[in-house]
Amino acid sequence: MAMISGHDNALSGRLLLIDSDAEAASQIGESLSQALLCTPAVTLVKSGREALDMLRANRFDIILADMPSLNDIAERDDEGMGRVVRHAEGALVVAMAGGASVTAAVGAMRAGAHDYVTKPIAGPSLATRIGELAQRHGRPRSLGLDTSLPQATPDFAGFVGASNAMQFIYEQIGRVATSSAPVFITGESGTGKDVCAEALHSQGPRAGKRFVAINCAAIPRDLMESELFGVARGAFTGAHEDRKGAAELADGGTLFLDEIGEMDLSLQSKLLRFLQTGTISRVGEANMRKVDVRVICATNRNPLQMITERKFREDLFYRLHVLPIHLPPLRQRPTDIMVLARHFLARYAREEHKVFGGFSNEASQQLTAADWPGNIRQLQNLVRRIVVMFDGGDIDIGMLTAADIESQAFVPVEAPAPRAEGRRAILPMWQQEQKIIEDAIAAFAGNISMAAAALEISPSTIYRKRQGWAEMQKAG
Repeated sequence: MAMISGHDNALSGRLLLIDSDAEAASQIGESLSQALLCTPAVTLVKSGREALDMLRANRFDIILADMPSLNDIAERDDEGMGRVVRHAEGALVVAMAGGASVTAAVGAMRAGAHDYVTKPIAGPSLATRIGELAQRHGRPRSLGLDTSLPQATPDFAGFVGASNAMQFIYEQIGRVATSSAPVFITGESGTGKDVCAEALHSQGPRAGKRFVAINCAAIPRDLMESELFGVARGAFTGAHEDRKGAAELADGGTLFLDEIGEMDLSLQSKLLRFLQTGTISRVGEANMRKVDVRVICATNRNPLQMITERKFREDLFYRLHVLPIHLPPLRQRPTDIMVLARHFLARYAREEHKVFGGFSNEASQQLTAADWPGNIRQLQNLVRRIVVMFDGGDIDIGMLTAADIESQAFVPVEAPAPRAEGRRAILPMWQQEQKIIEDAIAAFAGNISMAAAALEISPSTIYRKRQGWAEMQKAG
C-alpha cells in the first residue's frame, strides 16, 4: 500500500487505485491529481486482497480498479470486480483494463462498476469521466471535480452532444469514415446507431453515392434474401420482372445492415460469400454480378454472446468486425441529457409553432437523474409529447410527469391471480423488492442515488436489479 499524494486531514476526497503495475498506477495517480481542482488522497494497492482489506478499514469516494489485478480474489475478472463493489460502501467504481473489449466492459458493468475505461489513461480525460459520473449519481464534489455542463458543440453529422464520450465518437467517425473497410456498430436501442451509419457515409469518399439501409429484423426471413440480393424474373410466383436488391442499389455507395444479429444463419453464409468475393447473384439467377459497396452493420445485442449461442457465425463476425464503434447509452453521458432536451424542445416547438422558455431547475434535475432505458429515442419522444400536450412556457415537474407515460409502462398491471378464501395474495420476492425500490425512487423524484442511500444499498444495485426485472418481464 502506498500514498501517492496528499494527507488525509487536508483533503476533501479519497481515491483508491488498485493496480499490480506500480509504475503505471503512479502515472495514473499523478496525472489524475493534476487534472483535478484539488489534490485527493490517492491510495495505491497492488492486489484484490489488499484492496478488500483497505475497504474494510476505510471509506473512499472513488475506486479505480484494474480488472486483471483482482484475479487473486476470484477466478474471473468480473467476479473480482463484484467483490470490490460489494465492499465499496457507495463509492464510484471505475473498472480499468488494457484493451477495448465489449465483453469486458459488459462484465464490469454487470458486476456493479459505474464505468469502464481502457489503458493507457489520460488524466484530463479520466477526470472528465469521473465528473460525469459524479453528476449522474448525485455525488457531492468531494474530489473537487469540475462537473459543470460543457458548452454544446455544433451538430456533428446528425449527432448532438458535447460530452467527452461523444467527442471520442466524433473522432472515431472522422478517422473511420475515410476507409472502405466494414464497420460494426454496437449499442443499446435508441443510442443512434442509424445516425452513426449515415454519418460514416456522409463524411467519407462515397458521400455522393447512395446510402441504402435494410433492417434485418423487420423483413420476414423468406423474403430477406431477395431484399438483399434482388430477384430474377420468374424466380417465383409474383416475380414478374427483374428487381435489384439493396446490395445492387448501393453499388458505389454504402450498404447499412441494421440489426444484423437477427439475420438467419443460412443467409449469413451467403452474406459472408458476398463480403469475400464482392459478387452477388439474384434469387433465381445463375450468373454473378460484381458489386462495390462499403458495408456497415449494427446490433443492440452482444455479438460474442450470439456467437456462443450459435446464432451468429463467428467467421462472419470477424469479417464484419474490422472497425468497431460502440455508442454509449444516455445514462453514461449525463452531461448531454439537457443539451439534447433543449435541442429537441427547440426543434419540436418550431414544428408546432409554439414558444417554450426552457426547463425549470427541478425538471432538469429529474431529467438528468433518470435512467433512460430507451436512450435518446425515449428522451426525444418525451420532449415531443410535452410540446404537443402543452401550449408553451417553462417546462416544470408537473408537465414532465404528465407527459412521462413511458416510466409507468415498464411495470405491467396484471389481473390478480385466484387465491384461497381468506388468504392474502403473495407476490414473488422480486416483485415485492421491485415495488419497494420503485416507491423509494418515486419518493425522491427519480433520484436513484438518494433512493439508494435511504434504502442503504448501492445505486449500482438498483441499476442491476432494474435490468433483471426487465429481463423477467420479457420472459414472462
